[in-house]
Amino acid sequence: MSAGRSMMDDMTEPTDVQTNVTMPAAPAMPATPDWEKRFRAPRVSLPEWALDAPSRALFVSNATGTYELYAWDRETGEQRQATDRPNGTTDGVLSPDGEWIWWFSDTDGDEFGVWLRQPFGGGADEPAAPGLDPSYPAGLAIGRDGTSVVGRSTEEEGSTIHVVRPGRTPVEIYRHRESAGVGDLSHDGTLIAIEHTEHGDAMHSALRVVRPDGSLVAELDDTKGGTVELGLTVLGFAPVDGDRRLLVGHQRRGRWEPMIWDVASGEEADLGLDLPGDVSAEWYPDGSGLLIVHSFEARSELWRYEIASRRLVRIDMPSGSVSGATARPDGTVEYLWSSAALAPVVRSTSGEVILDPPGLEAPPSVPVEDVWVDGPGGRIHALVQRPEGATGPLPTVFDVHGGPAWHYSDAYAAAPAAWVDHGYAVVRVNYRGSTGYGRAWTDALKHRIGLIELEDIAAVREWAVSSGLADPERLVLTGGSWGGYLTLLGLGTQPDAWAVGIADVPVADYVTAYHDQMEALRALDRTLFGGSPEEVPERFMASSPITHVDAVRAPVYIAAGVNDPRCPIRQVENYVDRLTARGAVHEVYRYDAGHGSLVVEERIKQLRQELDFAGRHVPAASGTRPEGG
Repeated sequence: MSAGRSMMDDMTEPTDVQTNVTMPAAPAMPATPDWEKRFRAPRVSLPEWALDAPSRALFVSNATGTYELYAWDRETGEQRQATDRPNGTTDGVLSPDGEWIWWFSDTDGDEFGVWLRQPFGGGADEPAAPGLDPSYPAGLAIGRDGTSVVGRSTEEEGSTIHVVRPGRTPVEIYRHRESAGVGDLSHDGTLIAIEHTEHGDAMHSALRVVRPDGSLVAELDDTKGGTVELGLTVLGFAPVDGDRRLLVGHQRRGRWEPMIWDVASGEEADLGLDLPGDVSAEWYPDGSGLLIVHSFEARSELWRYEIASRRLVRIDMPSGSVSGATARPDGTVEYLWSSAALAPVVRSTSGEVILDPPGLEAPPSVPVEDVWVDGPGGRIHALVQRPEGATGPLPTVFDVHGGPAWHYSDAYAAAPAAWVDHGYAVVRVNYRGSTGYGRAWTDALKHRIGLIELEDIAAVREWAVSSGLADPERLVLTGGSWGGYLTLLGLGTQPDAWAVGIADVPVADYVTAYHDQMEALRALDRTLFGGSPEEVPERFMASSPITHVDAVRAPVYIAAGVNDPRCPIRQVENYVDRLTARGAVHEVYRYDAGHGSLVVEERIKQLRQELDFAGRHVPAASGTRPEGG
């Protein structure tokens, strides 16, 4: 539930929306490099369908060059662009009856705004929850009678949850200074599940179920007052009227897995799943089974779990990664699949490709190689890509993921593929702090933030050099969001290791970032560091890139969104000022968006600049510069 600093994957003020328009075919692409085609090729998200009108769906696409929401009538085949904003839109949901599209309207990517809604068939936008002031979103659930439950977060109020009934003033049913949000609303609208961190640990939520008037029904808390680091998350109420079962994710056996909690009786039903790695689940529409998504060692599997018989049946799918899956009323499963080599596609267990975007397909890339390296905290998993047929030692890009509670998987990614096209090997490390390798691995970075992750990256770097893959004189450290933070921190704490640093939307001055960022992230930082900058100043100082800026030797490139609420611009400027005062080699690119851009050409522009910067300082071949950058 906690807000992280993961950048948005390839996947403002509202303007008039188009009506009765089929999703446009992408314009013919000129003769451009494959790496640009991977960004420009039309992409779609997994379609979300309305619970009581499964022929109506909502998805995200970049068909116009900007990621926007699209309505799709699956009976007629008609697709309609529902939002059209300069900086794009990705947060939307359908009402259960399929009559309304709710979407979150912020300003230029600052994530602070209100929910609007428009008719599924097209029409003017209107406030979806009249009476609620702008805020950061903290969950949303929409009932069958038009009632909605809206979670909000602001610096002044902390976390609040409101019940909004048509034609009535919103009623606040929850408020707390710590992070909290809406988990789900029961099928009959009589129960609301809330995730909260009132115990002060923003990484591990507890659960509370209340009635729409806010009165308590049940509590489930595995934190034991914060002394035991176990988290819970809401996966959804059973899709049956009167059913009080809540599907819950828990960490009691050292990994994420589901159980069924009867909030009326208090009974907790363990599923007894014998699967390594993290496990998530959602209900089949009739409530008889669960769709299981199993993530292990950077790959995904799908299973059906029969609740009555406790039988687990594997669903056939290609090797790769699933970034979303849903069970349909007819029993089929639709899922968004990709691998490092092949672009995403919405598949179905019926054998069909469900939603095929118009235009050219994204060019393939090279597959990943799995590498396991012994590190100071245990075995580290890294994914490696290298130019086809290339032999080392190669200039090598260490691409560091954001989050930190996230992980790289065998999934299609345009940016690493671009580096490979330009002659670089790419190494992506699932350092301590990453998800997918058990709770202890994810929680290991507390109190030595950044430094622990960099120890793991250093261990993999030593392997890359000693194995003959990487040229030790031509190593690039790069990443976005938390990965950008680790890039800047690594340049200062490991100055002899890196030839170039490229940081996108980074934390650069941690104390200033803490005071300027959205409140949910302050709570996360207090959990990670064990307190605020005033309470544990030595920890913030040790882990802040600006503390080590005078040791930086490598040329530095920084890209930052001027409206970013997660890694705000002022703290980036503080770091840049220090580089400038030293006369250090650096370039800075500021763009009018938030925590990353949803505009395809803007993403291409940024990566082109990064490729050029690296090519000038760490050419792919000695004495030459890469082509196509």
